[in-house]
This record gives sequence, C-alpha cells and structure tokens, in this order.
Amino acid sequence: MAEGKKIRGKTQETVGKAEEATGRATGKSDLRAKGKADQVEGKTRQAAGKMEDVAKGTAEEAKGKARKHK
Repeated sequence: MAEGKKIRGKTQETVGKAEEATGRATGKSDLRAKGKADQVEGKTRQAAGKMEDVAKGTAEEAKGKARKHK
C-alpha cells in the first residue's frame, strides 16, 4: 500500500511540473498555480508512503524483539 502512495505521489508531482511549465510557457497563471499545488500534494503523498514504510519496519522490528525474549 505504501508503494502505491509513493508511486501515485511521484506521478502527481511529475504532472504538476508539466502543468507548471505549460502555465509558465503560455502565461496562464492559474495552470501554473495548479501545477505547483499538484507538486506539493504529490510530495506529501510520497512522504506519507515513506512514513508507512518506517512505521511498518518499526512494528516488525518490535515483533521480532518480542519473539526473541519469549
């Protein structure tokens, strides 16, 4: 699930970069702003995916230590 969030986030970030560049090239400030917003949202999704990975790894590590001490 975390991988999916990271992939969707990277895709959204890339689309946002394209929108921003198109807006800049055409002089459309609304498209440029939407592109910037999409980039931020994409980066946020990627960070959420990474945090899920960290949390899952920490939980697995704790389970492993608990099993060792039984």
